[in-house]
Amino acid sequence: MTTDPPYLRIAGELRRRIVSGELAPGGRLPSTRAIVREWGVAMATATKALSVLRGEGLVRAVPGVGTVVAERAERAERAAPGPGGAGGGPALSRGRIVRTAIELADAEGLPSVSMRRVATILATSTMALYRHVPGKAELVRLMSDEAFAEHPLGAVPHGWRPGLELAARWLRSVYGRHPWLAQAVASFTRPTASPHAMRYTEWVLRVLAGTGLPPRTKLHIHLTLFAHVQGLAMAGELESQARQDTGLSAEEWMERNEPHFDAISASGDYPFLNSLFEHEEFELDLGILFEFGLRRTLDGIAVMIGETSA
Repeated sequence: MTTDPPYLRIAGELRRRIVSGELAPGGRLPSTRAIVREWGVAMATATKALSVLRGEGLVRAVPGVGTVVAERAERAERAAPGPGGAGGGPALSRGRIVRTAIELADAEGLPSVSMRRVATILATSTMALYRHVPGKAELVRLMSDEAFAEHPLGAVPHGWRPGLELAARWLRSVYGRHPWLAQAVASFTRPTASPHAMRYTEWVLRVLAGTGLPPRTKLHIHLTLFAHVQGLAMAGELESQARQDTGLSAEEWMERNEPHFDAISASGDYPFLNSLFEHEEFELDLGILFEFGLRRTLDGIAVMIGETSA
């Protein structure tokens, strides 16, 4: 009697939960870390188990959430054989490697991406990947460039303010689809040589072309807006990672830690901070912070342009 390898047993149990309805469409599957803890297996085994379910069309990656159960119609579509017929998957290529790595990062964050894990998902050897991508650093660069290329900005609108606002919202939407991207392009002093990211910079500088501001100021404006959007995106990514690691939502985490904050506040050392919560409930919403910072930044730029053209 043969015994299935651990990754197939895990995939079978998760498949049972999906088919029985215990895990409903849209429901979140255990992360690879949770599978490692629950079944006592290696990370590669957990990755292979989820890869089996992805290959069957039962699950899909959702940015900032993780791996979730696919909708029934989506499962049927993915299960249908393609033009090449059943059993013959697409050939290994750089594009396929990059897309697989993006899906992994969307589901579990950038730290989860390694050449070995991508190879495991693609059911090939790590050395086979190196024939197409020289290493993780290059893989992350290619992932970032692909993310920036998905939905081009289009034509530059009339007026610097509508242009900068559009640029900031566009960048935020890119980070929304791929939360890991904020970490991938985090360094300003060591920027990534990414053609599509550089097109974004070029687009913003074109918006500022008629403002009369000196070139260095235009670049500083671009970097300031970029940093504002990126900083909030990184905060959102950290929250997603914390939710995956702990299983607690932000509200549940605050409720659990509220006694600690109350004890600190009771010392009387923070009167101005405590006053924020005396008359109304104060909630830190990243969307509200984005709008506040964007408008104040644009107002400041308007003053600079007014001074320059006077």
